[in-house]
Amino acid sequence: MRLPKWSKSFGVQVTIALIAGVVLGLVARSWGPVSEGQDNWLGQTLETIGSSYVTLLKAAVVPLVITAIIASIGNLRKVTNAARLAVSTLLWFAFTALIAVLIGLILGVVLQPGMHADASSLNGSAPDHQGSWIGFLTGLVPVNFLGLEVATSPEEGGGLVSEVDFNILQLIIASGAIGIAAVKVGKAAEPFLQFTEAALAVVQKVVWWIVRIAPIGTLGLIGNAVNSYGWSTMGSLLWFVVAVYIGLALVFFVVYPTLAKLNGLKVRQYFSGVWPATQMGFVSRSSIGTMPVTQKVTTDNFGVPQSYAAFAVPFGATTKMDGCAAIYPAIAAVFVAQFFGIDLSIVQYFLIVFVSVIGSAATAGTTGATVMLTLTLSTLGLPLEGVGLLLAIEPIVDMGRTALNVSGQALIPAIVAKRHGILDQDRYDAERIDGYVPVEESADADADEPELEQEHATGAARL
Repeated sequence: MRLPKWSKSFGVQVTIALIAGVVLGLVARSWGPVSEGQDNWLGQTLETIGSSYVTLLKAAVVPLVITAIIASIGNLRKVTNAARLAVSTLLWFAFTALIAVLIGLILGVVLQPGMHADASSLNGSAPDHQGSWIGFLTGLVPVNFLGLEVATSPEEGGGLVSEVDFNILQLIIASGAIGIAAVKVGKAAEPFLQFTEAALAVVQKVVWWIVRIAPIGTLGLIGNAVNSYGWSTMGSLLWFVVAVYIGLALVFFVVYPTLAKLNGLKVRQYFSGVWPATQMGFVSRSSIGTMPVTQKVTTDNFGVPQSYAAFAVPFGATTKMDGCAAIYPAIAAVFVAQFFGIDLSIVQYFLIVFVSVIGSAATAGTTGATVMLTLTLSTLGLPLEGVGLLLAIEPIVDMGRTALNVSGQALIPAIVAKRHGILDQDRYDAERIDGYVPVEESADADADEPELEQEHATGAARL
């Protein structure tokens, strides 16, 4: 039997996965929690599916960040006034982060989500991994070539087990240094840079395959959240979720289009052009995982030169986080202070702004914003147990946060390119077909790819 055309839509698949995840989570919870010794195979299955998907995304981070950063810096050698473009990009990243964190603070103070939370239904605990300014500063110095760390821990039944972890800051610093060195070397480094660009294309293809199974990961993550915390706990945080999404909506529907308009960019074209990346970010919960789609949107829809976009988009995917590093930690910090009955001083509010604008690089482009939140709470001297209070709704808010992240990561290169006179205005104003402005390709390009054109409007892209 042939499936109906609508069932192949990526958006429909994600919606079905969300509904199925909630239903399966409720069923699993009705069977009793695993922690009480009951054989809840469904709950364990949902947890395994969700955690496995996040693990897949994290596995792609190291090769993707290394190749993307080196290739992006290498591509600057093809751009006139590269230094000015890089500085302008950083300043616009900081400016939009400042606006986003101020909106988050205002919403936290006005809506008071911490006052609406039921203390009896929430149980906070300090996270295993915490952010701090000392950790942030020491994390800037790579401990080895790739910033990889190996931890050894005892295993049940005797013996030792080793786990390899990475520090995203060290990856960025090490990769950036290699990229700059390759540019400085000149002609002799051309084969290396060409190899890196080819490796990036291969890694992006693998990442695309991982992102394509996002509906399965979404089912597991939402199902596990419902099973682990239940509606009573999640419902107690409803006001917090509403505050976060209002903040995300204000930036996406008011701030971004206003900035686009002020810089001579049509608002309607921005929304229609950025939508594939926005929806993919919502589904994947990963700025790095969405990066190939974000870059395609930036070049094909917005008309940003490939040479500049190849720098701005990968750099933004690791440091430009208006959702995860600005709105969310601002509202979360105010929430934690209100929940524990702590009055924040003016100095502490300024510290929230400072941490959000300066510390964005502490937030990895994978799922979650725990590092940034713990960095904010520790800087303010607030209880780190507040992080545990918000775990119940982490998958729900992370979808919206990442969607906003990638939307900003596509907009800033367009604004900078426009201000520097290198934007292809005709392409920006062109009509989108299935989500994208058509690009001439060779007849055999992507001949082995499945037909995904009909899914472009819902966030899928032919890479």
